[in-house]
Amino acid sequence: MKFHVKKLPSGLKILTVPMTGTEAMTLLVLVGTGSKYEAKEINGISHFLEHLFFKGTTHRPEPGEVNRALDRLGSEHNAFTSKELTGYWVKAAREHFDAALDIVSDILLDPLFKADEIERERGVIIQEISMYEDMPQRKVMEVFEELLYGDQPAGWDIAGPKDTIRKVTRDQILNYRNRQYVATNTWVIAAGAIDQKKAEKKIAHAFASFKNGKASSKKSVREAQAKPGVQFAFKETDTTHLALGVRAFDMYDKDRYALQLLSNLLGGNMSSRLFMEIREKLGLAYYVKAAAQHYTDTGYLLATAGIPHGDLERVVKKIVEILKNIREKGFSDEEVAFAKDNLRGSIALSFESSDDIATFFGEQALFYPKIETPDQVMRHIERVTARDMMKVAKEFFHPKSLNLAVIGPHKPSPEFERILGAL
Repeated sequence: MKFHVKKLPSGLKILTVPMTGTEAMTLLVLVGTGSKYEAKEINGISHFLEHLFFKGTTHRPEPGEVNRALDRLGSEHNAFTSKELTGYWVKAAREHFDAALDIVSDILLDPLFKADEIERERGVIIQEISMYEDMPQRKVMEVFEELLYGDQPAGWDIAGPKDTIRKVTRDQILNYRNRQYVATNTWVIAAGAIDQKKAEKKIAHAFASFKNGKASSKKSVREAQAKPGVQFAFKETDTTHLALGVRAFDMYDKDRYALQLLSNLLGGNMSSRLFMEIREKLGLAYYVKAAAQHYTDTGYLLATAGIPHGDLERVVKKIVEILKNIREKGFSDEEVAFAKDNLRGSIALSFESSDDIATFFGEQALFYPKIETPDQVMRHIERVTARDMMKVAKEFFHPKSLNLAVIGPHKPSPEFERILGAL
């Protein structure tokens, strides 16, 4: 799969990935900013700003006009905010490239940020935060990161607390946008049924007025842990949701591929150890899985599950037992080969559509000094051995890296710290 990179004099970078066998194309704009770039008094402003770009522009000033223009194309479109990046994307038929580019560039270059629209959207975001509170399967991830990182940007919710959202001013929003949304901090990605040269030329023209400058950097994450961490969030739920994981390394560590394979065998599919032991043998969970999360400066390996209230202690003990077994016995060569086959197939399926391709290459471009293709990434994974995975397990599977977050009708108990300490 071939890709092309063009850097404009302003510092804006354009990435194009032509694809055959599709009539769709995706435009994706990635900005290197998110909640880890915020101060506490404006926590949630990255997400707030993401919403506001759709609330009217100089050329489309009326409420709903931007969304109507996108809907007229029959497109899929949305935006997202994470801890370290913010993205805006449109997926449409190839003949709508020009129209999609006009809309995306318009919302980012000429937003109005009307005071009355900011007030309306403030209420929408507060409702969104309330909605997340009613989604414990999602909320437990926030509780887990708060446990890991505490009162610093890495441990704050992306959407921010309601009280902060109520107080954020228009001036603060404009200042943050002017500081972070600059050409040198932005990639524009086009993937799918596109002409590479024409797409580059059109994108360069559409974003010619993007502000130059240097974005502010984020603070380094502080990590310190000497014993197992436990945090309970009391809520009257029908199911107890838990997140149990270990601190690990950032996205640049050479052992991240070994951790990816390890997480696959731990809980990445319906043949994994967590799924077989907790769902199939014990019948204690509908969902149980594991995944590795890598940021630019930290990371973790996490197991999550939804279980009956009365079986929390039993399930936590079982997960600790599984981690301990992996640390002491590792995986066989046959298991490692199985995980590689599984990932190879998953990677192939995940790159059938232009939006998946745009996201993959865009995040590579934003975070890494060198962009690698899916085939190159798979070659890194192919080189991982059972010994490499054992090394990772021995490094991280111990009590002082272990953390447990729980949402449900439970009160904190020192018993869980003892259970984690048995790892």
